[in-house]
Amino acid sequence: MNMPSHNQLKMETPVQFVKGIGPKRATLLKRVFIETVEDLLTYFPRRYLDRSQLTQIRHLKAGEEVTVMGKVLSCETVRGRVSRYMLLLGDGTGILQCVWFRGVHYISKVFQIGDRVAFNGKITYYHGPQLVHPEYDKISEEGESDPVHTGRIIPMYPSTEALSRSGLDSRGFRRILRGVLDSMTESIPETLSQEIIRNQKLVSLSYALANIHFPQSWKGLRQAQHRLKFEELFFLQLFLALQRKTNQVEKKGIVFQIVGEQTKQLVDRLPFELTQAQKRVLHEIRRDMKKEQSMNRLLQGDVGSGKTIVALVAMLIAVENGFQAALMAPTEILAEQHYINVHGWLEDLGVQVALLKGGQRESERREILRKMSEGEINIVVGTHALVQESVCFKQLGFVVIDEQHRFGVMQRAVLRQKGYHPDVLVMTATPIPRTLTLTLYGDLDISIIDEMPAGRKPIRTFWRKEDKRDEIYTFIRREIGKGRQAYVVYPLVEESEKVDLADATAGYEMLSKQIFPEYKLALIHGRMKAEEKEKIMGDFTSGGIHILVSTTVIEVGVDVPNATVMLIEHAERFGLSQLHQLRGRVGRGEDQATCILLSQYQLSDDAVKRLKTMVETTDGFRIAEVDLQLRGPGEICGTRQHGILDFKIANLITDESILTAARKETFQLVEADFHLEQFENQQLRDTYLKRYQEKMGLMKVG
Repeated sequence: MNMPSHNQLKMETPVQFVKGIGPKRATLLKRVFIETVEDLLTYFPRRYLDRSQLTQIRHLKAGEEVTVMGKVLSCETVRGRVSRYMLLLGDGTGILQCVWFRGVHYISKVFQIGDRVAFNGKITYYHGPQLVHPEYDKISEEGESDPVHTGRIIPMYPSTEALSRSGLDSRGFRRILRGVLDSMTESIPETLSQEIIRNQKLVSLSYALANIHFPQSWKGLRQAQHRLKFEELFFLQLFLALQRKTNQVEKKGIVFQIVGEQTKQLVDRLPFELTQAQKRVLHEIRRDMKKEQSMNRLLQGDVGSGKTIVALVAMLIAVENGFQAALMAPTEILAEQHYINVHGWLEDLGVQVALLKGGQRESERREILRKMSEGEINIVVGTHALVQESVCFKQLGFVVIDEQHRFGVMQRAVLRQKGYHPDVLVMTATPIPRTLTLTLYGDLDISIIDEMPAGRKPIRTFWRKEDKRDEIYTFIRREIGKGRQAYVVYPLVEESEKVDLADATAGYEMLSKQIFPEYKLALIHGRMKAEEKEKIMGDFTSGGIHILVSTTVIEVGVDVPNATVMLIEHAERFGLSQLHQLRGRVGRGEDQATCILLSQYQLSDDAVKRLKTMVETTDGFRIAEVDLQLRGPGEICGTRQHGILDFKIANLITDESILTAARKETFQLVEADFHLEQFENQQLRDTYLKRYQEKMGLMKVG
């Protein structure tokens, strides 16, 4: 291959042909997913230093965010119980101390006495002004007059130790990117249509890329960031809008015409009145089921809000129209709970319900599969066993997927493909912040049950330290004395963590022999056989067990109205979503329920925030918002959604207004030009296909 000249660079040019990047640097850049000029141009600065707003050391005040420039007077690694790297900076007006507690080995190789450096950070005081883990930018003597490094606003780039060693620190990236932009700013192709650019008052892509790397002003930087955030969110929303339109236009689904006598009998015999929210959601689902297009709906509802009965009514409508229904749950204990509920409600109505899960006797499994394939079974409840190749339905028309975030996209697709475009209802008791809903499930219609059943009292939540343990046990004993039941939950992040499992086992032994010997206790965890778990849960539900000691296996699906107390041991080790799900196991009857979060004394700031949030609110959506702030979208959605939320510049916490605008534009565009064939949309179409070629087809299933 002939090496292109510097002024022939294009977005798709491999980075090894960029001036200043040879094969060795190209290999290092590939590790951070930079392989082309486009990747390089979209490797955005993590922050900026404003060298026109320097603060003299003598004017520093605690709490201020400042940029200080001066000369390194001394620097050394201080060994001790906690090693740290100390640096003294002077600017002629005073001395500033900079300190690092992390990355000491690396940072000790960065500075030498006499270096000129710009530091940025928040000032604290410890025997004088101090910066802890500041941002920094080294300034060479010639760099004093180099506009790449001394302009008004200086970009600071993320780097790794290996990149920095090869000269690709912030200074190295600035030098290379300046050359790239100088050679191709005029040839950067526009990706959006002129109509969208006008509608949203966006700057051009060339201007945005130039000013994201070398801003001429803070206003120019804000305009660049807005344009690039909009573009990133626009193409994701376009992806979702096209999936949704494809489902509406190209997929002929099943028309469920009737609501029969069995469905009416089920609703009439319910021992409670459906909430207005449940009625509204049922109306939305029923409206979808009557259409020719396949339903693709997300049902959100907080723990205990009554999602299951809504799904049950919808499945029964499908059965009365001559089709089969399937309900897939992520764990055996949840599948078993669903089966007990569904079978209990429908047994007298002549509806045949079966449970399919791993570990069943082969003869039992074969018989269930035969009846499913011949249409003798109307509703099948199961785990991921439902998506195995040997599972066949005679006429699958309705699919319910519970706790959908626990399934991979392909598992959901396989189950859907076992019918002919069945209606799909995916449910979650994990409230999802609006920005995440629009991002992950923008191709689904969304229903929300935002009302709890009548008579439910809010769960009281208390955060206690170890010194209150005896008082907690007294409270549990008092509740059991009133005829109620309790959970004691131990952390279990993964079933393979033997230490955590030992905690639960040891806790059970201690509680049953030393603390509550007069009561009946049982231990349940994920390693038990299904029959054993089923028996224990049955005994607990019937009141034969006073205290259930458990791991997080009871996080979802367990419904025991008489259980009014939950004690969560080591609550600081649980995530917010987990704590909220666990708390939802109590408060399912009319009696006042209490959740006690027991923690150790030394807690991280995030752990304190989680526990305080749990005490302050039982609103699942508020909890989800805090969770999003603490963990970020990728963590909340899990690795199964990897690639969908890999944003380079957009932030789902702060950019909701941009997301909403991008969504509006994409859905209008798809309505007007579904196949993106109009001339003004050609470049937009090419960009979309290039960015989403690998992901196409994955998110059609919800």
